[in-house]
Amino acid sequence: MSNLIQVAREQVDALTQSAYEKAAKAGVLPAGVDVHAKVEIPKDVKNGDYASSFAMAAARAMKMSPRAIAQAVVDHLNLDGSYFETVEIAGPGFLNFTMGSKWYGDVLADVENEGPAYGTVDEGHGQRVMVEFVSANPTGTMTIGNARGGVLGDSLASVLERAGYQVWREFYVNDAGNQVVKFAKSVEARYIQLLKGEDAVEFPEDGYHGEDIKELARCFYEQFGDQYLDMPAEQREADMMSYGIQYNINKMKTDLDRYGIHYDQWFLESSLHESGYVAETVQLLTDAGDTYEKDGALWLRNTAFGADKDEVLRRANGFYTYYAVDIAYHRNKFMVRGFDRVIDVWGADHHGHAVRFTATMSAPALGMQDKKLDFLLMQLVELVRGDEVVKVSKRSGKAISLADLLDEISVDAARFFFNAKPSTHLIFDLDLAVRQDSENPVYYVQYAHARICSLRSRLAEEGAHVPAAAEVDASVLQTPEEKALIKMLAQLPEEVRLAARDYDPSRINRYLVALAGDFHRFYNSCRIKGEIPALLAARLKLADTVRSVLENGLGLLGISAPKKM
Repeated sequence: MSNLIQVAREQVDALTQSAYEKAAKAGVLPAGVDVHAKVEIPKDVKNGDYASSFAMAAARAMKMSPRAIAQAVVDHLNLDGSYFETVEIAGPGFLNFTMGSKWYGDVLADVENEGPAYGTVDEGHGQRVMVEFVSANPTGTMTIGNARGGVLGDSLASVLERAGYQVWREFYVNDAGNQVVKFAKSVEARYIQLLKGEDAVEFPEDGYHGEDIKELARCFYEQFGDQYLDMPAEQREADMMSYGIQYNINKMKTDLDRYGIHYDQWFLESSLHESGYVAETVQLLTDAGDTYEKDGALWLRNTAFGADKDEVLRRANGFYTYYAVDIAYHRNKFMVRGFDRVIDVWGADHHGHAVRFTATMSAPALGMQDKKLDFLLMQLVELVRGDEVVKVSKRSGKAISLADLLDEISVDAARFFFNAKPSTHLIFDLDLAVRQDSENPVYYVQYAHARICSLRSRLAEEGAHVPAAAEVDASVLQTPEEKALIKMLAQLPEEVRLAARDYDPSRINRYLVALAGDFHRFYNSCRIKGEIPALLAARLKLADTVRSVLENGLGLLGISAPKKM
């Protein structure tokens, strides 16, 4: 586990501090000054690879000009054994450090040594984190919104795992409540209409009107025939509810499996009711005086915890609301299953709920005041084909589903495109997703990987095989393109750390596109075949290291790394 960008940064700090202490001992600089300097990576490599503000930060306390301080530090610097070969004073007193070949060689060695684990950091220190995502109602097909939430949740979970967290992926199944009752009544009506004609029973006005309900009714009939026609309505509805929910869950699992998404648990809402945990949770709030009755319903005094309104927990008819169940579910996550952190991936339309629920979490009766609950709110998706907005699918005549989408584009393209920055409105261009050129970002990245595989094969036929990092003389890698490429390789651990910190797995997308771009520039500028043995070996090793990191990053996003395109 390494982060050579951070190691080099820390080395600049240590070298500068050591030089200051030597200068102070020699009487050139005042002793005992505590300097808090910044070490940054300049945008322009003409200003070195790292720049320290030590001299400017120390100027006031030392009562000296920054340039004089910088000169004293440089006069007492010892770079032997470090990653740096030169240091220069620039501008008002910046100390600009330039790295030597040892650092570049160590990057290649680190990627080789860590293999598929390269990029691992210990940001999470083993904390147990649940990522709950998709959690679509089992009353219909997977939508495009679910498709985006699925990729964001799964990619975030993978990034958190790479960042040192123990991650649990969960799908919450809303298999209880009013929407499930409407679902069952809808299936029941279609079943009766299938056998007796559409006029035999009136379809519920607030029912589910999609073709998928008709299909489900047909499947139920194919399995059970007409035996449910004369069955008591209550029993018929209950059995159709159970059948329909399981049928749709199985279909969701099939769609998500095709999409490369697998869960540690499919958690049933009904289990919270059956165990009495919802009632127990509401009773805790009632016993603490956090509820009141109004119009026959039980309300939570959520405004007492900073929310903008109170919430109904139990309706006048005795049924618990979704809000009450949600409180119980999160109590289960934290208090029963002991997760250190929970991340809910929701649509942007849940923003108000997220704010109010955060207030509820602070209720002392729940015991969750100090628990870490975060929300990843994703913006909407708009499908376009060229200049046209895609509103319906040709197959079903309704909003395009995940299955419809994957019939049209590859899983790789879907996963890459949907993993865009969560906070941005996503315009998904279906035409772009199937293009095989550099305008399609996933093709651009995969092509870089395939290009390197082809290079390896061609050179192997001529007897040139990828050497071990220990056999490479990194000092021959001197061009700007080579150095920029190695710096980009070294960036992966930091990108993983930041992606985990910010809950933004799209950083990995952007990193892979940047790495592929740096590789293509290197490949077009630096000849490999026909070079002297030392240079050929070093450049071939560099190219193969890029291949390894591209495969690594694509795998992190659940995307394939093809050897041929």
